[in-house]
Amino acid sequence: MRKIFKKKCIHAALECAENDKTLKRSIGPAGLTIMGVGGIIGAGIFIVTGVASAASGPALMISFLVAAIACTFTALCYAEFASMIPIAGSVYTYTYITMGEIWAWIMGWIMILQYLIASAAVAIGWSSYVVAFLTSLGIALPAVISGPLGMQGSLINIPAVIIIIILTGVLIRGAQESARVNAIIVFIKIAVILLFITIGINYINPANYHPFMPYGISGIFTGAAMVFFAYLGFDAVASAAEETKDPGRTIPIGIIGSLIISSILYIAVAAIMTGMVPFNLLNNASPVAFALQYVGVKWAFTVITIGAIAGLTTVVLVNMFSKARIIFAMSRDGLLPKIFSSVNQDCKAPVASIVLVGGMAAVIAAFFSLDSIFELVNVGALSAFIFLALSVIILRRQQPDMKRSFKCPLVPAIPILSIIFCLALISQLKVHIIQIFIVWLVLGVIVYFVYGKYRGMFRSEDIAETDMGGFEPPMETPLSK
Repeated sequence: MRKIFKKKCIHAALECAENDKTLKRSIGPAGLTIMGVGGIIGAGIFIVTGVASAASGPALMISFLVAAIACTFTALCYAEFASMIPIAGSVYTYTYITMGEIWAWIMGWIMILQYLIASAAVAIGWSSYVVAFLTSLGIALPAVISGPLGMQGSLINIPAVIIIIILTGVLIRGAQESARVNAIIVFIKIAVILLFITIGINYINPANYHPFMPYGISGIFTGAAMVFFAYLGFDAVASAAEETKDPGRTIPIGIIGSLIISSILYIAVAAIMTGMVPFNLLNNASPVAFALQYVGVKWAFTVITIGAIAGLTTVVLVNMFSKARIIFAMSRDGLLPKIFSSVNQDCKAPVASIVLVGGMAAVIAAFFSLDSIFELVNVGALSAFIFLALSVIILRRQQPDMKRSFKCPLVPAIPILSIIFCLALISQLKVHIIQIFIVWLVLGVIVYFVYGKYRGMFRSEDIAETDMGGFEPPMETPLSK
């Protein structure tokens, strides 16, 4: 049983990323920042603002600020680790190094759920905007193929499936091509958001800000727990660490820069939107477009809808990108079948992992509704951020003299604050969401041991354990083929 707590040596981890299963370093600081913005801005503005406004009212802008503060603490932790250990896997890899294999598996299992549900949930929102846009042009899609199972006579959400298939094809082209597509779409959606701010500020009705906190402080934190989903994306920057040029410099810029840009835009849009429309009317799948319709600005509806579609497209793209890299890293460590760590030598992309991600996301997006799944993303991400903060504290104690290109300030204070904020936000989530999450964790532990027995009861390859992070000859790790 001691082997399940075996840690991964940092030097061995870096070395395993320098073989034929490594990914190509092709993304610079601008591309990485744009990737972060592409992953963050989209669902938060174009979907979650409507749902969260029902919980926090006009104080939604404060909810975004609270969530941004929590994310800042986490972003500093990410920047330290990703610049120091620039390989695929994100928090899964960091946990493997600091806590051991069983905890790494649990972390990877959580992140698979997080990115899978995020991809599907945003694809569902994307479908809502596309259906509304086509309807405005006089093209009405049959209800049976344009919504989740059981909603208004629908059987399957075909538009959501189509966008996932298209983006799966983009990802297969490789990280550099994916980053280029992402950059083009990001510029479109930022231009549209700025247009909304310019138009909307002229239609603010101060009466809509009263009462400002209809549900008190608890409403602000409930809203913050919900809009935390909106900020997920800066963590995707860490998932691209193995494909980043000069990661010690580039990753901190990408993580922190994308978070600052997105926070400013989120708070501005939340303030204007709740000033345009009474908050109790915003609880729908396309709140930005609804706000414009409500104030009668019909000429801008089409432009804003196109921006929303663009914004949601990049969020789906970045989440699928991140999930494929988590599966790739777990497979390379022997915790998943080896086929998922194979790298296509032409595009330098983990094609099998990408296809798996696309297939699973398409199935969920085809049959589930947005409100039934998106909070699962929050509890998964918040749990990952707690493990990340703990990993920073542990490695600082174990290896205080190790070179760090970027150092999180005020350790352990900042990681501890990150943990406190994450726990506070988890406490605001619905009980049944936490119960579903616990069931997922239990299932993950069962899979770990069953798969381990199937693969030879904890044989291992390529992983070494050392208390000080030095390199030792490869030792056996559980679950390897």
